[in-house]
Amino acid sequence: MFAFSDLRLATYCPRKLYYTRQGDREPPDEVTEVRALAFRYPELLDASDAELRGLPIDLPPARYRDQLRRTREHTDRFDALCDPAERDAFLSGKACRGIAHKVLQGPPEPSLVSPGTPPKNGVWEPHAVWAVAAAKALAWEGEQPVARAFVEYPKVGVVRAVRMTGGRKAAFQRAKRTLEAIDGPPPRLRDSPKCESCEYASECGVKTRSLRSLLGL
Repeated sequence: MFAFSDLRLATYCPRKLYYTRQGDREPPDEVTEVRALAFRYPELLDASDAELRGLPIDLPPARYRDQLRRTREHTDRFDALCDPAERDAFLSGKACRGIAHKVLQGPPEPSLVSPGTPPKNGVWEPHAVWAVAAAKALAWEGEQPVARAFVEYPKVGVVRAVRMTGGRKAAFQRAKRTLEAIDGPPPRLRDSPKCESCEYASECGVKTRSLRSLLGL
């Protein structure tokens, strides 16, 4: 039984997952604050500039409201995301389990809330694997197919749908195999921009690009 978050991290960097398992697994306060925004969309649509400036968002107030309006217009289940059937629901499937920040009904679809920002199109691969894991667990519990999940990026007012395609299911299976193979610290990544901002970079011992430039390497 694999945790949703472990599958996500295994896709991003197996070595980071290894170090994360050694420490505190609770999300930091700033992550909790960003995720809370996903439960305030109607309020944020009408919030003043001053109110928005006091929140952990990544856009100027006017742009944030405009982006959230576009999200409302283009997300077919926006109202359900504003008032989900379940919040912070623990889902346990055949192969994975974890928390879905929102569960929608009719049809059943899980939604996960990221504290980060999305790519220009779609979602990052670790988030796609995260979404597939939640969809599979919800399908197992409800004994019915789940064809889609959502990943929300409230910091920028964006919601992305994640359909259960063959490619995404294959990425999920690769993440499972990665987890099954972890027995001690996995190999370090090489020449990856992921290492620049990793909180475990010094513990890991990886040479980031910025460090190599300082050393003239």
